[in-house]
Amino acid sequence: MFDIRENLKKLPDCPGVYLHKDRLGNVIYVGKAISLRNRVRQYFQSSRNLDPKVRSMVDQIAEFEYIKAGSEVEALILECNLIKKYRPKYNILLRDDKTYPYIKVTKEEWPRVVKTRNVDRDDGRYFGPYSDAGAVNRIVDLLNNSFALKRCSATAFPAGFRPCLNYHIRQCRGICAGEADRREYDEAVEGAVEFLSGRSKRLQTELKRKMQAAAEAMNYEEAAVYRDYLAAAEALAETQRVVMHRGEEADVLIPVRGEEDVYMAVFFVREGKLVGRETFEMEMPDGEDADGPLISAFVNQHYSRLPEMPKEILLPCDLEDGEALEAFLSERAGRRVRIHCPQRGEKRALVEMATRDASEMMRTVDERARSARQRREDLGREIYSVLAAMGQTPADSLDPETGKAGYDGREFRTEAYDISHTNGVDTVGAMVAFQGLKPDKKSYRKFRIRYAGGQDDYAAMEEVLSRRFTRMFQGDESFAVLPDIIFMDGGKGHVTTALKVIDAAQLPIPVVGMVKDDRHRTRALIFRREHEGAGPREHEATDAREHEEFLEIPLADKPLLFSYIGRIQEEVHRFAIDYHRKLRGKHAKGSVLDEIPGIGPTRRNALLNQFKSVEEIRRIALSEDGEEQLAAADHMDARAAGSVCRWFQSQAAGPPEGGPAEPAGEAGIDSPGEK
Repeated sequence: MFDIRENLKKLPDCPGVYLHKDRLGNVIYVGKAISLRNRVRQYFQSSRNLDPKVRSMVDQIAEFEYIKAGSEVEALILECNLIKKYRPKYNILLRDDKTYPYIKVTKEEWPRVVKTRNVDRDDGRYFGPYSDAGAVNRIVDLLNNSFALKRCSATAFPAGFRPCLNYHIRQCRGICAGEADRREYDEAVEGAVEFLSGRSKRLQTELKRKMQAAAEAMNYEEAAVYRDYLAAAEALAETQRVVMHRGEEADVLIPVRGEEDVYMAVFFVREGKLVGRETFEMEMPDGEDADGPLISAFVNQHYSRLPEMPKEILLPCDLEDGEALEAFLSERAGRRVRIHCPQRGEKRALVEMATRDASEMMRTVDERARSARQRREDLGREIYSVLAAMGQTPADSLDPETGKAGYDGREFRTEAYDISHTNGVDTVGAMVAFQGLKPDKKSYRKFRIRYAGGQDDYAAMEEVLSRRFTRMFQGDESFAVLPDIIFMDGGKGHVTTALKVIDAAQLPIPVVGMVKDDRHRTRALIFRREHEGAGPREHEATDAREHEEFLEIPLADKPLLFSYIGRIQEEVHRFAIDYHRKLRGKHAKGSVLDEIPGIGPTRRNALLNQFKSVEEIRRIALSEDGEEQLAAADHMDARAAGSVCRWFQSQAAGPPEGGPAEPAGEAGIDSPGEK
């Protein structure tokens, strides 16, 4: 048993990081200290001196541990890394784990302007982040078109290299053809950088010149394109308000508290102009309402992952650990980064202006938050109504308003599955997951089907579900979270197939099918009616029996659920198709025969030359005299023929009847979905 009082005596008087843990060993708080001895002891003194949030945390502390650091700055870096790792419940957390897009000017022989979400510590120049990905796409297109920049990623152009379409329509300078002038190209790149830095006059002048030239040549369609680009550039320039006369570069941080949520508004000032604003949602522990700790947590977590930092970070209040944060960011940037709260002058006026803007912004944010919350609740009620119709509502559901069984406001987790193939070849399965309205892309999974019995969607779906739940039973954490309901992209047959696996695994997961109309849109949900005392049904039920056992839920009076189902259907279909096309493209250059032990390129080509197709080879391999026929082919022998026959026989066996398949090996991949 961990003795807190005894271990408090052993704390060193030096900088470091401490981790508080609960009775289950979970890290509930990570903090830094100049003196571990003095800081940690404060938590276990008289509770009258503690605020309610800290008192609640202390009641849950069962043990603590610490890590010594060489300095306060080193402790700050370590604290940042540990908060990201454990995401403790009593720390202030930066909730936005999405990656905002940036515009990057690459550091290449011929630089390019590209959109990216991966920020690397390379020599490229990054501008952003931006919350509007569509705006980023338009800006990148505008710059590439206006300055005729290189767009392809190729770096070497051998003799005979054929220029792309951009060269022929005069939107590229012909680097691949050796026609580009180095000085002119560098000037064009610098013009794009100036625009991204907030200095747009040069681009506007260039756009006007091109527009006038096109108009004089009576190329009115081309002139109209430049006119639209010019209007966009002028509109952007109008939003860049001059706020500092000396051309300063700074970020202004303003915490904004809405009705329920807390955000950090970041205003970007470049060349003395306000050029953008982003908002980041923060996760606050109960009882934390001070701005200082909120800003410190944001600065620590947000700026520690940026490749470039502003020269100044302006705040509405001073920070207790401001000096340590300054040293930390300055060390990362390789130059001084100043963090302070201006008291007067232009910078104070800038902070006040940003505060007013943030307050106005919060009204819209609150409205959007209320609307999103209402949509989540409405969807939850509609899914609950489906579960109620099936007689499978959550056992712990309790309506907070009535105190009776009913929808309790939760967000339901759903999974959906689909199969994709081309005439039974390169068959794959896909699984997508949604948490409420949002897709949980980290939980997406794709399966390469092993079953080689031809075109059989039901067998393929059975294999996918069997492998999914087998991985869960084997303790694979990536498959550990079970859904509240499963949607099958199909009707009675797919529902029956899914229930066959789920009944065998004894899992209480409701399954519904998505019944399509003539336009391939889901018009209704179909489910199996449960009879009291009834066990699993057989797959070979008669039509009459199926009619008695299955019921439909029309979606005509459930508009939100109808849209939600349509989105799920499109997403799982897209995910399956993407993986199938990737696999099909790979096999277009190779063959499934490449996976058979002992069959290399020479034997593969010999088999295909003699038997014409993989399907014919499979048929022969499964026949009684298959080994003899295959051994008679060029470059083949009895050993290689036996390997081919055994491989196809193992594939034809498919997953064990009524039970889960073996975990994925070389013949099948259960891999995380791509973001």
